[in-house]
Order: sequence, then structure tokens, then C-alpha cells
Amino acid sequence: LKCECESEEVRLARASPRHAVRNKASPKAAAMASINPQYQQIGEQFTQHYYQIFDSNRQGLVALYNDSSLLTFEGEQFMGATSIVQKIVSLPFQTVQHQVVKADCQPNPSNGGVIVFVTGNLIVDGGAATPLKFAQVFHLAPSGGSFFCQNDMFRLNIG
Repeated sequence: LKCECESEEVRLARASPRHAVRNKASPKAAAMASINPQYQQIGEQFTQHYYQIFDSNRQGLVALYNDSSLLTFEGEQFMGATSIVQKIVSLPFQTVQHQVVKADCQPNPSNGGVIVFVTGNLIVDGGAATPLKFAQVFHLAPSGGSFFCQNDMFRLNIG
């Protein structure tokens, strides 16, 4: 027997799952709920911290990555904190200084993380007269109340 007291809306919802979904919170509203409101501050602080360690003690960068981290350095990929830091430590210069020109930050609503796009100058072995231009992207993922670098992409801007 069919109940005649059902409203038209209830019958439509039961007959069409697509209609029922429209009554739920929108995907945009759900995504906004997982955006870290401090994404700009997190991205800027990470960038400053990362380059300070890079310029003074490259081996210390190991704490900013984990076993699932991935670095793409000039098209070559390295996975895991140890492998990434081995690559960074092996770079052929004695001294380096990063000068950040701009760091653009965006929230990553899929995991509450932060994406940072950095452009700047790289002064290698005291060559301030001929700085190299670089671009770097970090995907910072949350982990136990802090963040680690999940993805790192680096390119020199030559050409």
C-alpha cells in the first residue's frame, strides 16, 4: 500500500537521490569548513623558517619533511626526508642565501593544509652581483598540531 499522506517533496527525494543531495550542505560550504584561517601566517612563517635553516644548516631540513614527502628538484624526484635532504646537502656550493621576493599562500581545503608559491633570488658562494632567480612551491600538510612539507618543487628561472 502506498501512503497518500507523503508530501510531494518526500516522494521526489525517495525517487531521485539527486534531489535529496540538493538539500544537504553544498560542497563549497563543506570545503570552507576545512580551510585553515591562518593559512597566510602559516605559509609565511614556514617560508622564513625553511630558508633560515637551508642557509645555515641544510641537514636540519630533515625535520621539516617526513617519509611520504616528495621533492621535485629541476625535474628530478626524491621521496622521503632522508633522500630529500641528501639531495639538498649534495648541492655544489659552500654558502647560499635565499632572498624571498614574494610568497603567495593559499589554503588547501582537502586536508587543511597550505600551498606556498615562492619567488626570489639565490646568492651562491658570495655571488651577490649575479643572483640566480628561483621559484619554489611547498604543500604543507597538517600533522599532530603542526605542519610538514608534503610536496616541494624547485626550479631555477634560467632562460
